Amino acid sequence: MKISREEVRHVADLARLELPEDRLELFTNQMNAILAYVDKLNELDTSRVEPTSHVVEMKNAFRDDEVLPSLPSERALANAPQQERSSFVVPRIL
Repeated sequence: MKISREEVRHVADLARLELPEDRLELFTNQMNAILAYVDKLNELDTSRVEPTSHVVEMKNAFRDDEVLPSLPSERALANAPQQERSSFVVPRIL
């Protein structure tokens, strides 16, 4: 599949890119090289390859939810520079 200069100009317009005329030939050649490579990849027999969304199998590591005791407030606030009742005191940011 070959792409024309007009198609490259059209793609540049769609992408809102200003493409100078002197670069148009360069980009046309580069896009044709990319399309030629894709055509070469299309020659491969992928009929026995299962479609995937990731190269490596992805699996979530789910675990059962368990109710566990919370960290006591005194222990959570033990190293706090400032505390008030059972809360951290932090600088006010407006």
